[in-house]
Amino acid sequence: MATFQLDHTVGSIVRDHPALSRLFEQAKVDYCCGGQKTLDEACRQRGIDPQDFLAQLEDYAALETAPEVNLAELSLAELTDHIERIHHAYLHEELPRLEKMVTKVAAVHGEKEPRLAQIKDTFLALSAELTTHLMKEEQVLFPLIRQLEASDTLTRFHCGTVVNPIARMTVEHDGAGVALAHLRRLTDDFTPPEWACNTYRALFDALLTFEQDMHQHIHKENNVLFPRAVLLEQQKAN
Repeated sequence: MATFQLDHTVGSIVRDHPALSRLFEQAKVDYCCGGQKTLDEACRQRGIDPQDFLAQLEDYAALETAPEVNLAELSLAELTDHIERIHHAYLHEELPRLEKMVTKVAAVHGEKEPRLAQIKDTFLALSAELTTHLMKEEQVLFPLIRQLEASDTLTRFHCGTVVNPIARMTVEHDGAGVALAHLRRLTDDFTPPEWACNTYRALFDALLTFEQDMHQHIHKENNVLFPRAVLLEQQKAN
């Protein structure tokens, strides 16, 4: 049975037990951008009793049956491939679809629900930023990380060190986290009104799935891939 402590970071808990992300999502505890906070700190900020949530985590972990991908066992190259195959591919396919949906729903129902215009603008801006973000990771950062791992000696990059693009990507992750939180507020936790049509309801359901995937995506990079890449570069420098 898995044992957790209140001084464990939420990022490390989800890193080692990815299935527990479901409980963090339900409790609205940020494990991606806020992954460095301890479980105690994160719970108290959400007004949740830390001991109660700790017990929930241990109970859920005891019921886990299906094995998850063990990120710690993947090489850095395998981890970047995993992120591209699972999360980048999802965004490349889903962002254009969601752009059309959010634009259509705002146009049809915007007079009845004025916040739909804000939802549309927030999502379209986030989608544009993510499209550029994915390109920078796929064409610059991930190839650098693969090159760093494959080299027997410290690799000298045009950007100086792998820390520099990682820092930039982390800042952009924080911005995405702010946008996601704003979308959740504007949508009343992705809850459509009773009068909503099927397209309206499908949009909110898709936005919820989008948020959950983004949280997993950012977590894998911020709390697993990036720290390992920085550590490897430091080890090779020494």
